[in-house]
Amino acid sequence: MMHKKISLLFFLIIFSLNSTFSQRFIGEENISNLNRRSNDSLSSGETKVILSGKTKYTDYKIFSHKRDTTYVDTTLNIKKEYKFNYLRKDNFELLAFHNQGQTFNNLGYSFNNIKQLPDIGFTSKQFSYIDIEDVKYYEVPTPTTEILYRTGLQQGQVLDALFTLNFSKRLNVSLSYKGLRSLGAYRQSIASNGNFRGTFHYRTKENQYEIRGHITSQDFFNEESGGLTTDALANFISEDPDFENRARLDVNLTDAENQFDATRVYLEHSFKLLSSKDTVNHKDFSNLKVGHIFTNETKSYSYTQATATTAIFGNTNTTDATDTDATSKITSNELNLEFNSKYVLGKFKAKANFTNYSYGYDTILNSNSSIKKLKLEGNAISFGADWKAKIKNFYLNADASITPGSGRLAGNYLKGEAVYKQDSLFTFKGSLLISSKSSNFNTLLHQSFYDDYNWENNFSNVNTRDLGFTFNSKWINADLNFTNIDNYTYFDENNSPQQFANQITYLKVKANREFKYKKFALDNTVMYQNVSSGSSVFRVPEIVTRNTLYYTDYWFKGKPMLVNIGATFKYFTKYNANAYNPLLAEFTLQNNEEIGFPTVDVFFNAQVRRTRLYLKVDNVTSGFTEKNYFSAPNYPYRDFTVRFGLVWNWFI
Repeated sequence: MMHKKISLLFFLIIFSLNSTFSQRFIGEENISNLNRRSNDSLSSGETKVILSGKTKYTDYKIFSHKRDTTYVDTTLNIKKEYKFNYLRKDNFELLAFHNQGQTFNNLGYSFNNIKQLPDIGFTSKQFSYIDIEDVKYYEVPTPTTEILYRTGLQQGQVLDALFTLNFSKRLNVSLSYKGLRSLGAYRQSIASNGNFRGTFHYRTKENQYEIRGHITSQDFFNEESGGLTTDALANFISEDPDFENRARLDVNLTDAENQFDATRVYLEHSFKLLSSKDTVNHKDFSNLKVGHIFTNETKSYSYTQATATTAIFGNTNTTDATDTDATSKITSNELNLEFNSKYVLGKFKAKANFTNYSYGYDTILNSNSSIKKLKLEGNAISFGADWKAKIKNFYLNADASITPGSGRLAGNYLKGEAVYKQDSLFTFKGSLLISSKSSNFNTLLHQSFYDDYNWENNFSNVNTRDLGFTFNSKWINADLNFTNIDNYTYFDENNSPQQFANQITYLKVKANREFKYKKFALDNTVMYQNVSSGSSVFRVPEIVTRNTLYYTDYWFKGKPMLVNIGATFKYFTKYNANAYNPLLAEFTLQNNEEIGFPTVDVFFNAQVRRTRLYLKVDNVTSGFTEKNYFSAPNYPYRDFTVRFGLVWNWFI
């Protein structure tokens, strides 16, 4: 694709630049190590890490979508170990399939970050999708590069590269691309994905006008095996030595593929009509801003198969259609007015949003179909407000919107947070989310050349209420979420979308505590889940635990290398895990097989200046334990596997 060629040229330029310029030391490292290397000074309780003249590590800033600020971090710790994977996230609540770049089964669910608008669906393809909230913006005093490399399974690799620079103090541009190609150990399991991101942000000298935005182009391709055949499954479980080479095991599908593509343009800008210095201190409001946010996002999904597999998916009735993609396009324009006021104790923003959506197909795909509508289309206007306030040690945030009418976008959304911070001792947060919105579009309309996969539904809105509490301290970190869901939408044992007539009641409690003794540490995370109502359609394991015992120390004279060596034990209790349907790219209910097993992974990580090296052995006990490890029915989890990778930062 064109963006891949552009990205390749871009990274060749980066390599040339970084080969030309000298590399300077930077990083938020251990304070004693910084002092030793740079003769840094302590002033008013602030650590100054002198790099070049007046530059310090806190000048290398990363901004989230919500404008929270962090810094480029080149340290090595146990959290970096948990995030060194294809998603670059801690996947404690996920159960990976054997090959990276494939999908994940869920060990737990989070409902405190629900979006306001329905999505296209095909959710198994979107675990590695980079959403608006995932895009980062930067501000750096010198050109900055980060490279992540990780070996694939059998053949292939992952490369995630970032380059960002400031053309001036007020203008930053970043380009990044994550590409994956991994063969996999089983037949029909190739994964080939790409995520391109380009960002910018700019502000005028007096910050009167600000603008930021990004573009993304993402594609996710997978060969689909349909899992092991009945005979192959028996050979796997019985540990038949003739099938230690997993490529010899037969699979249900031999020529099936699915593809998910997406592009997005996002633009946000504001103009300050009135600033605080233009007003008298006793005025009722100040910093009056008018803003505009534009979003245009297109997603498409296709499933292709040269030879029909009627034994699995049922009968077919094809047409001569050449375009089989399901495509959604959502365009929204938001106008907002923001100001500070003593009456609201902080910032208040009123907003109005006009959204247009289209989802569907270009033609009928099944000659036996009774579908009347090819597309779901419409538009809606929503109104809402944001509020941010601070009262001593309390921080209050609220976001609300309502979309009146009876269309598919009609609904409401309310999210509130109250945070209390006691210096550096602890932070306590309470949150409430109330949401009413349409289920995903693919549950409402779906077409296929297989007869049983054509439907047109008129479901009610899914109503979700989530109450959450978070406590973070140096002693323990804990989360509690209590969730109620009405009209929960799911795919049943027959692979058809359904709405649950009763209420889902879901409790999730997660706690983390690390114990340290000299150079050793034991990091423990435990999650308890209970579904008191609706467990027939909403399945989760009762207990999920992860325990990591590791050793940390500096090696060699002068302490040039920090090492992190340990083992991670993970276990979840047995439950009826959802089955994977590659045609739908969704997980469906099943009642025939319980899944639950322990794994042990061993790692050796090291940091040398700005480079972190990772060596990991997955599932080390698989060679002598029972072959009962599955990611979903008929889909074995990975065997003993050795992976190598690194994360490398350059600062020109």
